[in-house]
Amino acid sequence: MRKLNKVIITSATTGSTHQPWQSPHLPVTVEQVVEDSVAAAEAGASIIHLHAREPDTGKPTCDPAIYEQYLVRIKQRTDAILNLTTGQPELGYTPEQALERRLMAPLMFSPEITSFNMGPLNSAQWTQLDRITKEGIELRDWERAYLEAGRYHTMLNPYTTMERIAKELGEDRGVRFEFECFDIGHLYTLRLIADRGWVKPPFFIQSVLGFAGGLGPDPRHVLHFKETADLLFGDDYIWSLLAASKAQLKLTTMAAIMGGNVRVGMEDSLWIGKGKLAHSSADQVRRIRSILETLDMEIATPAEAREWLQTKGADRVNF
Repeated sequence: MRKLNKVIITSATTGSTHQPWQSPHLPVTVEQVVEDSVAAAEAGASIIHLHAREPDTGKPTCDPAIYEQYLVRIKQRTDAILNLTTGQPELGYTPEQALERRLMAPLMFSPEITSFNMGPLNSAQWTQLDRITKEGIELRDWERAYLEAGRYHTMLNPYTTMERIAKELGEDRGVRFEFECFDIGHLYTLRLIADRGWVKPPFFIQSVLGFAGGLGPDPRHVLHFKETADLLFGDDYIWSLLAASKAQLKLTTMAAIMGGNVRVGMEDSLWIGKGKLAHSSADQVRRIRSILETLDMEIATPAEAREWLQTKGADRVNF
């Protein structure tokens, strides 16, 4: 749970959930991602969670060369913990090939933290196609293919994948994990692999609400999630929560009041208020920080986050 009265803020700068046509403010180029990340850290984020995109098109990619540009430049300008995804989706590969690509950058750069998805997920991005057609939005070929893939593509995370991530990143490289749990059953999966010794506490558990195929953005799910995590992990976990779109501020605030930490950013939501697009992840960090400080909570520094999460430190990464 949260230490004292301080909250760790994670900023998810850019992911695969949203695409460039949805907001003119979504960071796509290397310079945009770096500036958005640095600004979020300056606004109070202790952790920056990163996905990569092709700078010219915005297409999600696993290319380590792009990640390296992010990592080196952000590290030069901020002390925030840098957290790489292990779940970056790419089309056109077999599951085995896709896993190799997902792990290229984390294995190469050995960051302090990586994400670790706790199970499969059937996203439904294809449901956006009707609105896109109705509104006459022009899509790039890759964007249409990416959305269509939701009809047949499942985010796969079998136990063989989990065991490999746990050993090659956690055991061999000392990487800590952000365990992304999209459903209550994912908590039980984490308990299972922990009981087998694959991963060790403190477990940094991220509740993910509001994405198709997972838990919906309902306050009752927040309560159920915390109660289940308490049952399974006792004092051996540090809890954080993210929520998609308009649920972001409501549910992250609720989680913080309940003793949790929070994640915001352009990966999870493009909005700063009703009908108002955020101009940056830093906008969202400042907004949630203002709410939390109004509630007499303090914002954790990167040093405090490192201590609580027991990361290996910025001096032991490969960038």
